[in-house]
This record gives sequence, C-alpha cells and structure tokens, in this order.
Amino acid sequence: MSTLSSLGAFADVAATFRAGAAGDTDAAKSCCAAVYGIDLVGLFLGDSYHPGGVDLTRRLAQLLALEPGQRVLDVASGIGTTGVVLAAEHDVEVVGVDLGAAQVAKAAARAHAAGVVDRVEFRVGDAEQLPLPNGEFDVVVSECAFCTFPDKPTAAAEAARVLRPGGRLGLTDVWLRPGRLDPELAGLAGRIACIADARPIDDTSALLEGAGFRIDTVERHDDALAVTVELVQARLRALRLLDLPLLRAFDIRRAVRVAARVADVIDRGDAGYFILTATKEAT
Repeated sequence: MSTLSSLGAFADVAATFRAGAAGDTDAAKSCCAAVYGIDLVGLFLGDSYHPGGVDLTRRLAQLLALEPGQRVLDVASGIGTTGVVLAAEHDVEVVGVDLGAAQVAKAAARAHAAGVVDRVEFRVGDAEQLPLPNGEFDVVVSECAFCTFPDKPTAAAEAARVLRPGGRLGLTDVWLRPGRLDPELAGLAGRIACIADARPIDDTSALLEGAGFRIDTVERHDDALAVTVELVQARLRALRLLDLPLLRAFDIRRAVRVAARVADVIDRGDAGYFILTATKEAT
C-alpha cells in the first residue's frame, strides 16, 4: 500500500470510529487493529512496532530462558517481528495471534522471508478469546499490547488458560500513573498511542497474580518509550512538511499535537515502559 493510500485508509478508519463506534469496546479494538494494519504506521514506528525494538525482545527472551522446542504463543503478534526473532534465534515453535487480518498476512510473509515457516504460524484471533486449547504452550509473550486490551482480567485469564502449569509469561508494556491524562489522550487517540488504558506496574502485577501468576521479574525501560515517541514526533513533523491533500484527511496536525502530549506525559515521569516475567502457578 502506498503512503497516499495508507493516509486515506487511516482517515477512513478514524471517520468510521467517530461516526458510531465511540464507547464500544469491540469497535475500539477493531479500530486499533485496523490502524496498525496500515503500512503508514511502520513509517512512524519502525520495524518492530514497539519500544525497544528487537533488542528488548531479545532481553525478554533472555529473562524467559527460552529453550529449543518450546511452544510459544505471541499474543497481539502484529507484523510478526517478535515471533520470527524468537523462532530464528531460539529454535522455538511460535503461534502468533492478532486481531488484524492485515497484520497476520504481513507476519506470514515475514516468516516466509526469514525461512522459519516450519516453526512459525500466525492466526487471526482476540486476546480476550484465544482460539486455542488449554495448556497448549510453554511460554506466552505479548509486546506493547496488554495496555490496549479493554478487558485485561479476561486477557490475563486467557494467557493463564493456554499455558501449562509452570509455564512462563513475558510482557513488555507501557505503564502509566493514574489520572495523568487530558481528555484527548484518554480517548481513541490515546488508545492508538498505547497510553490511554495503560496501568501502573503494581496494578498490572496484581491483576496477573489474580489470574494465577507469580511475578518473577520486573525491569524498567522508560528510555525505550521516550526514544520511540521522539522518533514518531520527528517523522510526523517531516510528513507534515509534504503538505499533501490526504494529509489534511489524516489530520496530521492533531497527530503532531497528540504525540507532543504523550511526550509531555513521559517527560513528567508519569509514563514509561517495562518488562515483566511471571510463572503460572500449579493448581
């Protein structure tokens, strides 16, 4: 998809949401999935679509002590960067699940290009209703996605359900101090920016413990989020200089404003990024 058609697709998605989906969690999930399926997003976020990129994925894999032959589920697998890296570098078998059909198609193409199709597959599916049997996996990972799930307790319970007893969970995600967002960031724009429904680390830990996990490791990587937002700001400013007609439909000025507000939240120390690993306790 060209940059111009990507801008048009983004505008169409936003218009559809504003027309009738506000307040509907299913529509919000679908809208976010549609946005992240647009090629233009890669121009803003880079190849991994999450702070820290492949380096942070490798750190997560190290903390999880992945072993060859383990079965790994990547929840909200996006364009497949995490799943392909884990399969290629740790010889694990990966299933990726994402709500966006466009992301699943891109992820499958990435796996084929990397030569790991024998160890990686991607499916359309919802993190809150995983289309997978109980106890199927040794490890579940999810990068920069848990904060976007409307029903986090259900998503946590689903992750626990598909893990074997003693299985490991690994998250990289945004954290946020409560009550620190203005109304614009608390809405759809903030949800797409992965900040609107982020929680404090302690809240996420407690939620996972309620789903039957024991927290093993928590690491702060706040700089990774700050670097990502700086990159997005720079690319948005460059795109605004093009002054193309479809940029007006995309509302590039609002995007620049939203990115600046997210940067302010980070600069105040009210948001950041973290890695968390946990173990499913035997029942």
